[in-house]
Amino acid sequence: MDLRIQRSVVSHLRTRPKVIELGPFVAGLDPDTESPYINYASPQPGVPIAAADIADLISAFAEAGRKPRLEYVSSCAPDLEDLLVAAGFAVEERNQYLICAPERLTVCPLPAGLVLEEPSSDPDRAAVVAAQNEAFGDLPDQEPEAAVTRMRRSQERGGVALGARTADGDWVGGGQAAPANDGVSEVAGIAVREPFRRRGLGAAISAGVTRRLFDRGVEVAWLEASGDDSWRVYERVGYVPAGHRLYISREI
Repeated sequence: MDLRIQRSVVSHLRTRPKVIELGPFVAGLDPDTESPYINYASPQPGVPIAAADIADLISAFAEAGRKPRLEYVSSCAPDLEDLLVAAGFAVEERNQYLICAPERLTVCPLPAGLVLEEPSSDPDRAAVVAAQNEAFGDLPDQEPEAAVTRMRRSQERGGVALGARTADGDWVGGGQAAPANDGVSEVAGIAVREPFRRRGLGAAISAGVTRRLFDRGVEVAWLEASGDDSWRVYERVGYVPAGHRLYISREI
């Protein structure tokens, strides 16, 4: 499963507005945002990596005006971390990822008074993004206009965007999933505004996004939990631990 997830990550990076392929690495860049969480690289599984490749990657990021950063499944490039650290990179985080297959999915009930809906206009997409940003704490690298563009672009390519709204039309949470690559898709951005938490909405959104993926033929959905609370939510939906990913970056 590690190999399949890593291949899907690399394939997804190749759909970014600007793609840089340097030896063993594929970098996906977006001119609409400087966020390092959007602009990053990942290694191609099975391709040998040398120190010179990393130097070339650093130079490519510098030329693009972006912070050198990688995300990857640890087991698919077991020697890469040492090479990156030797080149001045520092580990940001190590996360365990979870997966779900169609037969494991548990569809969770939606709290009363709320509906799930896929945003189909930019104003609705902007409202979902605003709810997500509020839930995540309005981090400085969360640029609403760029996020709306990415959401629309993802939907046009078969990705899922799902929001939760009240009967009055207020969007209170949301989540997304990338367009599938080789039957695999990443679920991300599951967020609920504070007043609507602890009512099962996070689980309902997670299950709703995942079900839509499976309805479109996806075989494996995967995601990462940001803490114990979200971990429990995802396990309730049907996700189980499967492997580990590394986040590592270098200051410019």
